[in-house]
Amino acid sequence: MIKYIDADMSQALGYLPYGLAVGLPVAVFVVLLMNTVRKRKQKPPVKWVPVTVFCVYIAVMLAITFLSRESGSRSDVLDLKLFSTWGINDRNNAFVIENVLLFIPYGFLYCWNFPRKKRILRCTLLGAVTSLGIETMQLLTGRGYFQIDDIVTNTLGALIGGLLYAGCSALGRFCMRTAAKSKVRDNLKAAKEEEETRV
Repeated sequence: MIKYIDADMSQALGYLPYGLAVGLPVAVFVVLLMNTVRKRKQKPPVKWVPVTVFCVYIAVMLAITFLSRESGSRSDVLDLKLFSTWGINDRNNAFVIENVLLFIPYGFLYCWNFPRKKRILRCTLLGAVTSLGIETMQLLTGRGYFQIDDIVTNTLGALIGGLLYAGCSALGRFCMRTAAKSKVRDNLKAAKEEEETRV
């Protein structure tokens, strides 16, 4: 199973140039548009890096889910049975895990771009809606099978990504607080030593 995942991940990286070619111009357009709107509303501008990374990721994800297969190459399959793809063979098990992995960046990058309350819930729900849209388009274009398992695993990936972002944010805040406390202690110690030398 690991060999399938490794091979598929290597193939997915081949879509990175496409993601950069499409995602970067889209990111420029999105940031300029959002900042124009936010300026009128007297809100702070959005940051370039999170939006750019998110746009590149979305472009790569769409390339993987649509451009990796020819239109009509998959028969019209509507699989609404839950967990029908797991346990058949290593190839199918790899697909299940890859569907989770595909959406982990989605959840992480969504939370990075939209640091609001209930962002984990929102990124999970939006991940489910995005996955549903992808599955529907794959069914309509014949570029993939509509499987409820894919929606569930993609949604799980978005949730994991959101939780990872929350964990990284909490760790970052903890490190900053620890560093600030350490600096205060050092300053107090230095001031005390200076006072003692004067005495």
